[in-house]
Amino acid sequence: MTTEPDKHDASSVGDQTWAVHGGNTIDAGTGAVRTPIVMANSYLLPEDPASMNWSATDALMYTRNGGVNQLALEAKLAALEGGEEAVTFATGVAALHAVFFTLLRSGDHVVVSDVTYEAVWRLFSELLPERYGIDATFVDVSDLDAVRAAIRPNTRIIHAETIANPTTKVADIAALAAVAHEAGALLTVDATFTPPPFYRALPDGADLVVHSLTKYINGHGDAMGGVVVGSSALVDRIRHDALVDVGGVISPFNAWLIMRGSVTLPLRLAQHLASAQRVAHVLEDDPRIAFVAFPGLASHAQHELATRQFGGRGYGGMLAFAVDGDSATQNRFVSNLRIITSAVSLGHDESLVVHVGPDARGGSAGYPEGFRTYGHLRLSVGLEDADDLVADIRSALDRTDITPVRLP
Repeated sequence: MTTEPDKHDASSVGDQTWAVHGGNTIDAGTGAVRTPIVMANSYLLPEDPASMNWSATDALMYTRNGGVNQLALEAKLAALEGGEEAVTFATGVAALHAVFFTLLRSGDHVVVSDVTYEAVWRLFSELLPERYGIDATFVDVSDLDAVRAAIRPNTRIIHAETIANPTTKVADIAALAAVAHEAGALLTVDATFTPPPFYRALPDGADLVVHSLTKYINGHGDAMGGVVVGSSALVDRIRHDALVDVGGVISPFNAWLIMRGSVTLPLRLAQHLASAQRVAHVLEDDPRIAFVAFPGLASHAQHELATRQFGGRGYGGMLAFAVDGDSATQNRFVSNLRIITSAVSLGHDESLVVHVGPDARGGSAGYPEGFRTYGHLRLSVGLEDADDLVADIRSALDRTDITPVRLP
């Protein structure tokens, strides 16, 4: 006997069905089949509000505590990621800060990947140590012995990215979770480069997963947001401490936009992953390219891990590479592109490239030699026809005067 599918039950339907229907409700007032944008700051109080907890989040009261659109998006993302609960924020960085603000105290220690998002790097190298006495050790998370050696009795969190920005280093989530839990610490994962259903870190042992909703989950480059997903026990703490009383709430309009964008997430990811694989092979085969960092290439240091961890579904939509030349050469190449746009961010419908020179933080020990020598071009492969992207890259290379600086 088969179970009848229920579009409001993520366990009974597939990823694409849940992406379409999850979190959505028929509007009782109008009969609209999509949850409408509710821009109200406040909601009607009960007849006697005298004994209410003004910081409560279990009833609609004030949008900083939670609103119709935020709650709908959270319900969708929690189930899509495989977590018990989710809490949304105004940006991905706000979501990351919320995790650290809630779970860390003065005197605590954190092990952080030596390749991490710039805002996280500054949080743990400057702001949290200097202002709150929270210490951090930056470590190559692909070296489990180094991770174990970095752990102290007061280590509370191991924080990693998979896939890492911008080097595309792949962290072994199951192995890191085992190390963290053996030490009595939590594993937090920034999974912005690996949104579901491409990969889910919670079943592999991560305690909390963070996404910049601005990127793949929204997918259209027109709204900002962040989310933390995990167990109810942990997420409830983050909701009450860092959302209600710090106030980094996502706007109802942005929550609605991201809800709309997430409907096509599984379909968009299939195109991102396939096109990125194609582009990576083209770049690797071109002698004018100094290096390509993409987990889908056999030359990538974590290719076998990526194949196992991501289950053959793909290797992401992000890659890093450099033309065999100096920074001026990289800039000339970018200016010669006609379809790919020079802009920050990633996971949009359009392909985006950004040039980061070797004098930026890419010179840190966690970055491979190619990044330290050439800098890099970070390419977010979009939804354009892959043939057009390949032609654009080849044409830009043909029009670029390249003076190699390759090391002997």
